[in-house]
Amino acid sequence: MASKLFTIALVVALAATLINIYVKRQGETRYLFHTEWYDPVSATVRKFLLSFFPRDNAVEMYDLRSQRLFLKRLAIEGLDEKDFYLGNTIVVLSRQLKITEYADSTTREIISSKRQRTFAMVKPDAVHRLGEVIDVIQSRNFEVSQMKMVQLTRAQAGLFYREHEGRPFFEPLLDYVTSGPVVAMELITTNAVQRWRETLGPTDAELARREAPDTIRAKFGKDKQSNAAHGSDSDVAATREIEFFFPSSKVHDIMVPQTTARFLNNTCCIIKPHAIAEGNMGSILKAIKDEGFEVSALQMFRMDKIQAEEFLEVYKGVVSEYPGMLQQLISGPSVAIEITSIHAGQTPVKFREFVGPADPIVAKELRPNSLRARFGENTVKNALHCSDLPDDGPLEVEYFFKILQ
Repeated sequence: MASKLFTIALVVALAATLINIYVKRQGETRYLFHTEWYDPVSATVRKFLLSFFPRDNAVEMYDLRSQRLFLKRLAIEGLDEKDFYLGNTIVVLSRQLKITEYADSTTREIISSKRQRTFAMVKPDAVHRLGEVIDVIQSRNFEVSQMKMVQLTRAQAGLFYREHEGRPFFEPLLDYVTSGPVVAMELITTNAVQRWRETLGPTDAELARREAPDTIRAKFGKDKQSNAAHGSDSDVAATREIEFFFPSSKVHDIMVPQTTARFLNNTCCIIKPHAIAEGNMGSILKAIKDEGFEVSALQMFRMDKIQAEEFLEVYKGVVSEYPGMLQQLISGPSVAIEITSIHAGQTPVKFREFVGPADPIVAKELRPNSLRARFGENTVKNALHCSDLPDDGPLEVEYFFKILQ
């Protein structure tokens, strides 16, 4: 067994070296990653050495088990250099590949410097302006890689802010941060920690309005405590805070913040991957709020093919767009939302009217102010999914906020 593992490691190292030599001779940039793909047919995890060529957004894949070329160099539509970072899932020819490790030191050094993580949290006083906050985030070229709305308990808040324990403002801080839901996010970009701190502005919102009027705290904060959002102050803090809200392994711990889903008088909405990639997530959330609906729960998901097939099963064999709908749902991160409103039991019907017809062209004619008319492109890339029937809404909300948790 040890001999076999040594042989595989030797082959990987040799393959990486040969690829490096070749691309250097060609004067072309190439990044190398270890990736994994779950093969549902054989129920096994297959491992690949994946090369990415940013010049034409092409990939090449080498099967580590069979020790042979699996996919010759091929340009992949929709794939971009920003998609390549540890833990992300990319889609290559309908296969969802999880990036597990850098395969050489050059890739590690370059990508690590370009794709730094930081933690962001929208605080209770600014959650009602979440869409506007996300618009600022995306306009500054941050990528939202993880996101969820949670209600912190006092014990959880105390653990998160434990470095402030004993200070005069500690108890009021806990009162404030547990006074309503918060939205936790992992953000990725170059020099993410520093850039997010600059985007936030001074801690005191009043000072921010005087000295940095374009910052988040200047626009959405109230004072030194109710200052709209939080940001990590170092790489170490970012790692700890991301792990606090988004554990790297599934754990059942009372100290892990839980969803705010109410599971009552609700309906389900999903912002599709293409709408997020196009920078429309914030505008969609703002439009939902402005129409009088409440986002009572929210979380970003990266659905695999099995999950997407399970969720879309009712459309299989019924609508011709099913294959495209399936592919769209697994093509990148989506955001699932529990929608509630003053309409109570009529919320699913009212919200579906606001979302509009499935075809954005029809929506533009019949409901020009609907979400699909404003943000959709075609019947597959139509910006959002929403529950078709009132009885479907609670079931779809439970799927995301109970089953997939």
